[in-house]
Amino acid sequence: MTEKLYYIDSLRTEFTARVLSCEAAKDAFDVVLDRTAFFPEGGGQPGDAGMLGSVRVLDTRERDGVVLHRCTGPLGVGAEVSGAVDRELRFARMQIHSGEHIVSGTAHREWGCENVGFHMTERAAVLDFDRELDAQQLSALERMANEAVWADLPIRILTPSPEELAGITFRQKKELTGQIRLVEIPGVDLCACCAPHMPGTGRIGLIQFTDAARHRGGMRITMKAGRAAYEAAAALSSEADSLSRLFSAPREGLAEAAGRLLERQEAQEAARVALERKYCALLVEKTPETAGNIALFESDGLSAAALRELAGALAEKCGGVAGVFAGADGAWRCVLASKSVDLRQWVRPFNAALRGRGGGSPEMVQGSAGASRREIEEYMDGQNG
Repeated sequence: MTEKLYYIDSLRTEFTARVLSCEAAKDAFDVVLDRTAFFPEGGGQPGDAGMLGSVRVLDTRERDGVVLHRCTGPLGVGAEVSGAVDRELRFARMQIHSGEHIVSGTAHREWGCENVGFHMTERAAVLDFDRELDAQQLSALERMANEAVWADLPIRILTPSPEELAGITFRQKKELTGQIRLVEIPGVDLCACCAPHMPGTGRIGLIQFTDAARHRGGMRITMKAGRAAYEAAAALSSEADSLSRLFSAPREGLAEAAGRLLERQEAQEAARVALERKYCALLVEKTPETAGNIALFESDGLSAAALRELAGALAEKCGGVAGVFAGADGAWRCVLASKSVDLRQWVRPFNAALRGRGGGSPEMVQGSAGASRREIEEYMDGQNG
């Protein structure tokens, strides 16, 4: 039986141990030790990585109660080895996992939320609650979670007997058997969990919600904690500094500055659309009516909406097909419109003859043509609609 040092001291990352067995596995070696500080995957927390002597530990799993260290090379049975858990990885995961307990426990206490789904890495955790929370509740939840961090509460591990357990109310994500291990944060949470945690909430540092959305009748929250939350906040701060310089506005006035910019852009877009419509109206006005087809060529400056509107208006002035082509030889955007021809049929030989692509409705099709202007004009003139 392997002595589980990670349960004795969750911050311990260095130790010595004796190799009990080493078996070849797919692309690696499974090593069993008489004692280990490497935590195997469990409770939603991934398994530890690090070093055993000169051999890298890629992952740690538990199978039938045996802790397996997945190593890149073999270790001699009976040999004494020094172990070093990847401290930054373990620390980051414990920060996020302990932070998740605070968030889930607080949501359960305040609004009766049950945690029905949980996934975590060293960068973030995703929590699924069985009921929705509005924006005000989410803001309050994040604030209360951080207040629990600032209070630097102890995080205690309890292993009650079956008799003691019967009188304890605690959260659990699934049905458990055997010795139940409880993680207690006084006044905040009491939850069954097999993973190592921080000794106190103060070491979590910061809890930050990065996303929240309705999910299957409840709420899915993505959160960061500790180093990951700090790095995310630092990145946002850097972005805010960059935007502040671009907008020539203080950081606290960025939203207002962005709003003003959007208003100007919307006004400019409205003016552009108005000018584009006037231009198209002039083109339609100077185009003579005909019983045949119309082919009108423009530079590539007109919008897709303007091309559609122009083609539709020109279709009123011809007995066949009105085609508007924007671009240059070999690369025309085109819109075809007609009041008398089923364009879904008409466009097939058009595409074949003019290296075109596209489709649409009986009244209008959109696409492209790879032919020259001369080829298009000759084709349109040669058709009778």
